[in-house]
Amino acid sequence: MDGIVGTMATAAGMFAGTNVDDLIVLTVLFLSSRATGRPRAWQIWGGQGAGIAVLVLVSVIAALGLTIVPDDWVGLLGLLPLALGVKALVAAVRARGGEDTAPPAVATGLLSVAGVTIANGADNVSVYTPVFRTVGTAATAVTIGVFAVGVVLWCLAGSWLGSHTRVIAIVERYGQWLVPAVFITIGTLIIATSGVLPRLF
Repeated sequence: MDGIVGTMATAAGMFAGTNVDDLIVLTVLFLSSRATGRPRAWQIWGGQGAGIAVLVLVSVIAALGLTIVPDDWVGLLGLLPLALGVKALVAAVRARGGEDTAPPAVATGLLSVAGVTIANGADNVSVYTPVFRTVGTAATAVTIGVFAVGVVLWCLAGSWLGSHTRVIAIVERYGQWLVPAVFITIGTLIIATSGVLPRLF
């Protein structure tokens, strides 16, 4: 039981941490839906679910393909989210003091919402893949289940935030710092807990 609870907590943290920026997109989509009627609420829900499902599927397939990588060196995959986090941090620092960045593109239908979700979360694959590679089948199933619940909670949160225009300004303001911090932390933890560093030095 403790193992399942731990897996669920880890999965919840991973989903929340890697989808901070996606919450901004959902908020914008729901704001657009209320203002223009497009996309419809069900299209946002369906597109978000489909997009996350594609990202998870790609991650699982990639993880299965990584079986040829020796377990001793799997931890090096943590360099991917670490590099992405550093890149995002550098971009945030450069953008600081400049003009406000444009809001995420607003999709108009289910397929375009799914496309935006996939494009916005494509980097998540580099985080999910090493996790699915190192945990067992049962833990993977639990993680996917938690992700499904996360999609529902994210859509509910995006819908609520989308009704408060001041909230999106706050999320946009700090999101550019939260996202790189999360990726850097995840990448560092993967490398540190894998025991790969002693093998390199």
